[in-house]
Amino acid sequence: MPQSNPENRMKDCLQKIAAGPRLSKDLTESEAEDALSMILDGQVSQIRAGVFLIAARMKTETLPENIGYWRALQRRVTPTPIDLDQVLQIADPFDGFQRIPYYGFYAIPVIAQLGLPVYGHSALPLPPKFGITFEHILQNHYEVKNGTCRIQALEKHRFSYLNTADILPPLEALRSLRTEIVKRPMLATLEKILLPVKARHNILATTYFHRGYEVALTEIGKRSQFDRVIVGNGMEGTTLFGVHKDATVFVQNDTHEAEQKKLSLQNLYTEETAQRIAEAYAELKTIESNLDTVIKAGELALQTGQGPASLQIASQAGTLTHLAGFFATAQEGFDKALALLESGKVYDSFSKWIEDAKT
Repeated sequence: MPQSNPENRMKDCLQKIAAGPRLSKDLTESEAEDALSMILDGQVSQIRAGVFLIAARMKTETLPENIGYWRALQRRVTPTPIDLDQVLQIADPFDGFQRIPYYGFYAIPVIAQLGLPVYGHSALPLPPKFGITFEHILQNHYEVKNGTCRIQALEKHRFSYLNTADILPPLEALRSLRTEIVKRPMLATLEKILLPVKARHNILATTYFHRGYEVALTEIGKRSQFDRVIVGNGMEGTTLFGVHKDATVFVQNDTHEAEQKKLSLQNLYTEETAQRIAEAYAELKTIESNLDTVIKAGELALQTGQGPASLQIASQAGTLTHLAGFFATAQEGFDKALALLESGKVYDSFSKWIEDAKT
Protein backbone atom coordinates (compact mmCIF):
# COMPACT_ATOMS: atom_id res chain seq x y z
CA MET A 1 0.00 0.00 0.00
CA PRO A 2 1.25 3.53 -0.75
CA GLN A 3 2.72 5.19 2.32
CA SER A 4 3.32 8.80 1.26
CA ASN A 5 1.03 11.74 1.95
CA PRO A 6 -2.21 11.54 -0.13
CA GLU A 7 -1.78 15.07 -1.50
CA ASN A 8 1.72 14.17 -2.69
CA ARG A 9 0.50 10.94 -4.28
CA MET A 10 -2.24 12.83 -6.07
CA LYS A 11 0.29 15.43 -7.19
CA ASP A 12 2.39 12.65 -8.72
CA CYS A 13 -0.63 11.26 -10.55
CA LEU A 14 -1.58 14.67 -11.90
CA GLN A 15 1.94 15.27 -13.15
CA LYS A 16 1.58 12.09 -15.21
CA ILE A 17 -1.90 12.48 -16.68
CA ALA A 18 -2.36 16.26 -16.87
CA ALA A 19 0.66 17.19 -19.01
CA GLY A 20 -1.14 17.80 -22.29
CA PRO A 21 -1.96 15.58 -25.28
CA ARG A 22 1.67 14.76 -26.15
CA LEU A 23 3.36 14.57 -22.76
CA SER A 24 0.73 12.88 -20.58
CA LYS A 25 1.55 9.39 -19.39
CA ASP A 26 -0.73 6.53 -18.40
CA LEU A 27 -1.25 5.38 -14.83
CA THR A 28 -0.75 1.79 -13.79
CA GLU A 29 -3.79 -0.12 -12.57
CA SER A 30 -2.67 0.27 -8.94
CA GLU A 31 -1.99 4.02 -9.38
CA ALA A 32 -5.45 4.53 -10.87
CA GLU A 33 -7.06 2.63 -8.02
CA ASP A 34 -5.11 4.61 -5.45
CA ALA A 35 -5.96 7.96 -7.05
CA LEU A 36 -9.71 7.35 -7.15
CA SER A 37 -9.61 5.77 -3.68
CA MET A 38 -8.12 8.98 -2.28
CA ILE A 39 -10.89 11.00 -3.94
CA LEU A 40 -13.65 8.71 -2.65
CA ASP A 41 -12.19 8.76 0.85
CA GLY A 42 -11.93 12.56 0.88
CA GLN A 43 -8.14 12.50 1.33
CA VAL A 44 -7.40 15.18 -1.27
CA SER A 45 -8.77 18.65 -1.93
CA GLN A 46 -11.85 19.13 -4.09
CA ILE A 47 -9.77 21.14 -6.53
CA ARG A 48 -7.27 18.33 -7.07
CA ALA A 49 -10.07 15.80 -7.24
CA GLY A 50 -11.82 17.83 -9.94
CA VAL A 51 -8.63 18.36 -11.93
CA PHE A 52 -7.89 14.64 -11.77
CA LEU A 53 -11.36 13.61 -13.01
CA ILE A 54 -11.16 16.06 -15.92
CA ALA A 55 -7.57 15.13 -16.84
CA ALA A 56 -8.31 11.39 -16.72
CA ARG A 57 -11.17 11.77 -19.22
CA MET A 58 -9.35 14.22 -21.52
CA LYS A 59 -6.33 11.93 -21.73
CA THR A 60 -8.66 8.98 -22.49
CA GLU A 61 -8.53 6.15 -20.00
CA THR A 62 -6.57 3.01 -20.74
CA LEU A 63 -7.97 -0.40 -19.91
CA PRO A 64 -5.65 -0.84 -16.88
CA GLU A 65 -6.70 2.58 -15.62
CA ASN A 66 -10.42 1.76 -15.97
CA ILE A 67 -9.89 -1.53 -14.16
CA GLY A 68 -8.11 0.33 -11.36
CA TYR A 69 -10.84 2.95 -11.10
CA TRP A 70 -13.50 0.22 -11.03
CA ARG A 71 -11.66 -1.64 -8.26
CA ALA A 72 -11.61 1.54 -6.17
CA LEU A 73 -15.38 1.78 -6.51
CA GLN A 74 -16.32 -1.88 -6.11
CA ARG A 75 -14.07 -2.38 -3.06
CA ARG A 76 -16.15 0.25 -1.28
CA VAL A 77 -19.35 -1.67 -1.99
CA THR A 78 -20.27 -4.66 0.15
CA PRO A 79 -22.66 -6.76 -1.95
CA THR A 80 -25.66 -7.86 0.07
CA PRO A 81 -26.36 -11.62 -0.31
CA ILE A 82 -29.91 -12.29 -1.51
CA ASP A 83 -31.70 -15.63 -1.59
CA LEU A 84 -32.38 -15.74 -5.33
CA ASP A 85 -31.07 -18.19 -7.92
CA GLN A 86 -30.46 -15.39 -10.41
CA VAL A 87 -31.03 -11.68 -10.73
CA LEU A 88 -30.71 -9.18 -13.57
CA GLN A 89 -29.40 -5.68 -12.93
CA ILE A 90 -30.42 -2.99 -15.43
CA ALA A 91 -28.06 -0.02 -15.31
CA ASP A 92 -28.94 2.76 -17.74
CA PRO A 93 -26.89 5.99 -17.82
CA PHE A 94 -27.16 7.83 -14.52
CA ASP A 95 -27.63 11.19 -16.26
CA GLY A 96 -30.95 9.95 -17.61
CA PHE A 97 -32.83 10.38 -20.89
CA GLN A 98 -34.39 13.48 -22.46
CA ARG A 99 -35.30 13.16 -26.13
CA ILE A 100 -37.85 10.35 -26.57
CA PRO A 101 -40.08 8.87 -23.84
CA TYR A 102 -38.44 5.76 -22.41
CA TYR A 103 -40.25 3.25 -20.19
CA GLY A 104 -37.45 1.09 -18.83
CA PHE A 105 -38.65 1.92 -15.31
CA TYR A 106 -41.94 0.10 -16.06
CA ALA A 107 -40.23 -2.79 -17.88
CA ILE A 108 -38.67 -3.90 -14.58
CA PRO A 109 -41.85 -5.28 -12.92
CA VAL A 110 -42.76 -6.90 -16.25
CA ILE A 111 -39.46 -8.77 -16.41
CA ALA A 112 -40.01 -9.93 -12.84
CA GLN A 113 -43.50 -11.22 -13.73
CA LEU A 114 -41.93 -13.15 -16.60
CA GLY A 115 -39.95 -15.03 -13.95
CA LEU A 116 -36.57 -13.29 -13.98
CA PRO A 117 -35.85 -11.33 -10.76
CA VAL A 118 -34.55 -7.88 -11.67
CA TYR A 119 -33.64 -4.48 -10.29
CA GLY A 120 -32.78 -1.12 -11.74
CA HIS A 121 -29.62 0.55 -10.47
CA SER A 122 -29.55 4.33 -10.82
CA ALA A 123 -29.21 7.66 -9.05
CA LEU A 124 -30.90 11.02 -9.04
CA PRO A 125 -30.06 12.74 -12.35
CA LEU A 126 -26.43 13.66 -12.92
CA PRO A 127 -24.70 15.96 -15.41
CA PRO A 128 -24.49 16.64 -18.25
CA LYS A 129 -28.09 15.74 -19.15
CA PHE A 130 -29.89 15.88 -15.80
CA GLY A 131 -32.53 13.78 -17.56
CA ILE A 132 -35.06 11.30 -16.18
CA THR A 133 -33.70 8.32 -14.24
CA PHE A 134 -35.36 5.48 -12.34
CA GLU A 135 -34.52 7.23 -9.09
CA HIS A 136 -35.94 10.51 -10.33
CA ILE A 137 -39.28 8.81 -11.06
CA LEU A 138 -39.32 7.05 -7.69
CA GLN A 139 -38.51 10.04 -5.53
CA ASN A 140 -40.25 12.84 -7.41
CA HIS A 141 -43.48 11.11 -8.36
CA TYR A 142 -43.99 8.04 -6.17
CA GLU A 143 -42.34 9.69 -3.14
CA VAL A 144 -40.23 6.63 -2.38
CA LYS A 145 -37.11 7.75 -0.55
CA ASN A 146 -33.76 6.07 0.02
CA GLY A 147 -33.53 3.03 2.23
CA THR A 148 -32.19 -0.47 2.69
CA CYS A 149 -35.77 -1.79 2.54
CA ARG A 150 -35.42 -1.81 -1.23
CA ILE A 151 -33.09 -4.81 -1.05
CA GLN A 152 -35.61 -6.63 1.12
CA ALA A 153 -38.26 -5.72 -1.46
CA LEU A 154 -36.13 -7.38 -4.15
CA GLU A 155 -36.35 -10.73 -2.36
CA LYS A 156 -40.05 -10.32 -1.55
CA HIS A 157 -41.35 -8.96 -4.88
CA ARG A 158 -38.62 -10.26 -7.19
CA PHE A 159 -37.94 -6.71 -8.43
CA SER A 160 -36.70 -3.44 -7.03
CA TYR A 161 -34.85 -0.19 -7.69
CA LEU A 162 -31.53 0.50 -5.97
CA ASN A 163 -29.88 3.88 -5.53
CA THR A 164 -26.19 4.75 -5.48
CA ALA A 165 -26.80 6.99 -2.46
CA ASP A 166 -27.56 3.83 -0.46
CA ILE A 167 -25.08 1.52 -2.18
CA LEU A 168 -21.99 3.75 -2.31
CA PRO A 169 -22.36 7.03 -0.37
CA PRO A 170 -18.78 8.23 -1.17
CA LEU A 171 -19.66 8.18 -4.88
CA GLU A 172 -22.89 10.07 -4.28
CA ALA A 173 -20.85 12.61 -2.28
CA LEU A 174 -19.09 13.59 -5.52
CA ARG A 175 -22.37 14.86 -7.02
CA SER A 176 -21.63 18.57 -6.57
CA LEU A 177 -18.10 18.14 -7.91
CA ARG A 178 -19.41 16.30 -10.98
CA THR A 179 -21.90 19.11 -11.53
CA GLU A 180 -19.09 21.68 -11.43
CA ILE A 181 -16.88 19.85 -13.95
CA VAL A 182 -19.89 19.51 -16.32
CA LYS A 183 -18.53 16.76 -18.59
CA ARG A 184 -18.82 13.04 -17.87
CA PRO A 185 -15.87 11.66 -15.88
CA MET A 186 -14.89 7.98 -16.04
CA LEU A 187 -17.28 7.51 -13.11
CA ALA A 188 -20.17 7.67 -15.60
CA THR A 189 -18.90 4.49 -17.25
CA LEU A 190 -17.89 2.55 -14.16
CA GLU A 191 -20.79 3.29 -11.82
CA LYS A 192 -22.93 1.17 -14.16
CA ILE A 193 -20.93 -2.00 -13.52
CA LEU A 194 -20.98 -2.14 -9.73
CA LEU A 195 -22.47 -5.15 -7.93
CA PRO A 196 -24.63 -4.05 -4.95
CA VAL A 197 -26.42 -7.35 -4.30
CA LYS A 198 -25.28 -10.91 -4.88
CA ALA A 199 -27.56 -13.77 -5.91
CA ARG A 200 -26.33 -17.22 -6.87
CA HIS A 201 -26.18 -16.09 -10.50
CA ASN A 202 -25.77 -12.39 -11.39
CA ILE A 203 -26.49 -10.77 -14.76
CA LEU A 204 -25.85 -7.16 -15.79
CA ALA A 205 -27.45 -5.30 -18.70
CA THR A 206 -25.84 -1.93 -19.30
CA THR A 207 -24.75 0.41 -22.06
CA TYR A 208 -21.95 2.21 -23.81
CA PHE A 209 -22.24 5.33 -25.94
CA HIS A 210 -18.80 5.89 -27.48
CA ARG A 211 -17.14 2.99 -29.28
CA GLY A 212 -14.34 1.50 -27.24
CA TYR A 213 -15.95 1.65 -23.82
CA GLU A 214 -17.63 -1.71 -24.40
CA VAL A 215 -14.11 -3.19 -24.16
CA ALA A 216 -13.58 -1.76 -20.68
CA LEU A 217 -17.01 -2.90 -19.53
CA THR A 218 -16.65 -6.48 -20.78
CA GLU A 219 -13.07 -6.79 -19.52
CA ILE A 220 -14.14 -5.54 -16.11
CA GLY A 221 -17.03 -8.00 -16.34
CA LYS A 222 -14.50 -10.84 -16.46
CA ARG A 223 -13.01 -9.60 -13.19
CA SER A 224 -16.34 -8.94 -11.51
CA GLN A 225 -18.79 -11.24 -9.75
CA PHE A 226 -21.25 -10.94 -12.64
CA ASP A 227 -21.77 -14.25 -14.43
CA ARG A 228 -23.02 -12.52 -17.56
CA VAL A 229 -22.54 -8.93 -18.75
CA ILE A 230 -24.70 -7.57 -21.59
CA VAL A 231 -23.40 -4.28 -23.02
CA GLY A 232 -25.05 -2.47 -25.92
CA ASN A 233 -25.73 0.90 -27.53
CA GLY A 234 -29.47 1.33 -27.12
CA MET A 235 -31.81 4.26 -27.63
CA GLU A 236 -30.32 7.42 -26.07
CA GLY A 237 -27.77 5.26 -24.29
CA THR A 238 -30.36 3.02 -22.59
CA THR A 239 -30.80 -0.74 -22.58
CA LEU A 240 -33.62 -0.50 -25.15
CA PHE A 241 -31.73 -2.31 -27.90
CA GLY A 242 -32.51 -2.52 -31.61
CA VAL A 243 -35.60 -0.29 -31.67
CA HIS A 244 -34.40 3.13 -32.81
CA LYS A 245 -31.69 1.60 -35.01
CA ASP A 246 -29.69 -1.59 -35.31
CA ALA A 247 -27.65 -2.14 -32.16
CA THR A 248 -24.33 -3.84 -31.50
CA VAL A 249 -24.50 -5.79 -28.26
CA PHE A 250 -21.68 -7.66 -26.53
CA VAL A 251 -22.49 -10.61 -24.28
CA GLN A 252 -19.67 -11.70 -21.98
CA ASN A 253 -20.08 -14.87 -19.91
CA ASP A 254 -17.83 -15.42 -16.89
CA THR A 255 -14.22 -15.10 -18.08
CA HIS A 256 -14.92 -15.94 -21.73
CA GLU A 257 -14.44 -13.47 -24.57
CA ALA A 258 -17.47 -11.34 -25.36
CA GLU A 259 -19.75 -12.51 -28.14
CA GLN A 260 -20.80 -9.73 -30.51
CA LYS A 261 -24.43 -9.64 -31.65
CA LYS A 262 -26.12 -7.40 -34.21
CA LEU A 263 -29.67 -6.72 -33.07
CA SER A 264 -32.48 -5.28 -35.16
CA LEU A 265 -36.26 -5.49 -35.05
CA GLN A 266 -36.09 -7.76 -38.09
CA ASN A 267 -33.83 -10.38 -36.53
CA LEU A 268 -35.39 -10.21 -33.08
CA TYR A 269 -39.08 -10.41 -33.96
CA THR A 270 -41.56 -11.60 -36.53
CA GLU A 271 -42.39 -9.20 -39.35
CA GLU A 272 -45.73 -8.31 -37.75
CA THR A 273 -44.23 -7.64 -34.32
CA ALA A 274 -41.36 -5.63 -35.79
CA GLN A 275 -43.86 -3.45 -37.64
CA ARG A 276 -45.92 -2.85 -34.49
CA ILE A 277 -42.84 -1.87 -32.47
CA ALA A 278 -41.60 0.43 -35.23
CA GLU A 279 -44.99 2.17 -35.45
CA ALA A 280 -45.06 2.61 -31.66
CA TYR A 281 -41.57 4.13 -31.74
CA ALA A 282 -42.63 6.56 -34.47
CA GLU A 283 -45.63 7.60 -32.37
CA LEU A 284 -43.48 8.07 -29.25
CA LYS A 285 -41.13 10.38 -31.17
CA THR A 286 -44.01 12.86 -31.49
CA ILE A 287 -44.63 12.95 -27.72
CA GLU A 288 -42.80 15.36 -25.43
CA SER A 289 -40.49 13.48 -23.09
CA ASN A 290 -41.09 14.61 -19.52
CA LEU A 291 -41.91 13.07 -16.16
CA ASP A 292 -45.68 13.46 -16.55
CA THR A 293 -45.92 11.90 -20.01
CA VAL A 294 -43.67 8.99 -19.05
CA ILE A 295 -45.64 8.20 -15.89
CA LYS A 296 -49.06 8.56 -17.52
CA ALA A 297 -48.26 6.27 -20.47
CA GLY A 298 -46.21 3.88 -18.34
CA GLU A 299 -49.01 3.32 -15.85
CA LEU A 300 -51.55 2.93 -18.66
CA ALA A 301 -49.36 0.21 -20.13
CA LEU A 302 -49.14 -1.64 -16.80
CA GLN A 303 -52.88 -1.37 -16.25
CA THR A 304 -54.22 -2.23 -19.71
CA GLY A 305 -51.41 -3.14 -22.11
CA GLN A 306 -52.60 -0.34 -24.38
CA GLY A 307 -50.71 2.52 -26.04
CA PRO A 308 -47.27 2.77 -27.66
CA ALA A 309 -45.50 2.50 -24.30
CA SER A 310 -46.79 -1.08 -24.02
CA LEU A 311 -44.98 -2.08 -27.20
CA GLN A 312 -41.74 -0.47 -26.04
CA ILE A 313 -41.96 -2.13 -22.62
CA ALA A 314 -42.75 -5.56 -24.09
CA SER A 315 -39.91 -5.27 -26.62
CA GLN A 316 -37.38 -4.32 -23.95
CA ALA A 317 -38.57 -7.12 -21.68
CA GLY A 318 -38.46 -9.60 -24.55
CA THR A 319 -34.99 -8.62 -25.72
CA LEU A 320 -33.36 -8.46 -22.29
CA THR A 321 -34.81 -11.75 -21.07
CA HIS A 322 -33.65 -13.37 -24.30
CA LEU A 323 -30.12 -11.94 -23.98
CA ALA A 324 -30.07 -13.07 -20.35
CA GLY A 325 -30.72 -16.62 -21.55
CA PHE A 326 -34.20 -16.78 -20.04
CA PHE A 327 -36.09 -17.22 -23.32
CA ALA A 328 -34.92 -18.88 -26.52
CA THR A 329 -36.16 -15.93 -28.59
CA ALA A 330 -37.02 -12.29 -28.00
CA GLN A 331 -40.39 -12.92 -29.67
CA GLU A 332 -41.32 -15.43 -26.96
CA GLY A 333 -40.51 -12.92 -24.25
CA PHE A 334 -42.36 -10.15 -26.09
CA ASP A 335 -45.55 -12.22 -26.47
CA LYS A 336 -45.59 -13.20 -22.80
CA ALA A 337 -44.78 -9.65 -21.66
CA LEU A 338 -47.60 -8.15 -23.72
CA ALA A 339 -50.06 -10.72 -22.40
CA LEU A 340 -49.04 -9.85 -18.84
CA LEU A 341 -49.52 -6.15 -19.51
CA GLU A 342 -52.98 -6.74 -20.96
CA SER A 343 -53.94 -8.79 -17.88
CA GLY A 344 -53.22 -5.94 -15.44
CA LYS A 345 -51.26 -8.27 -13.14
CA VAL A 346 -48.10 -6.21 -13.47
CA TYR A 347 -49.80 -3.06 -12.25
CA ASP A 348 -51.00 -4.91 -9.14
CA SER A 349 -47.47 -6.13 -8.31
CA PHE A 350 -46.01 -2.69 -9.01
CA SER A 351 -48.55 -1.01 -6.72
CA LYS A 352 -47.73 -3.44 -3.91
CA TRP A 353 -44.01 -2.69 -4.31
CA ILE A 354 -44.62 1.04 -4.05
CA GLU A 355 -46.79 0.55 -0.97
CA ASP A 356 -44.14 -1.58 0.75
CA ALA A 357 -41.31 0.80 -0.18
CA LYS A 358 -43.09 3.68 1.51
CA THR A 359 -43.56 1.87 4.83
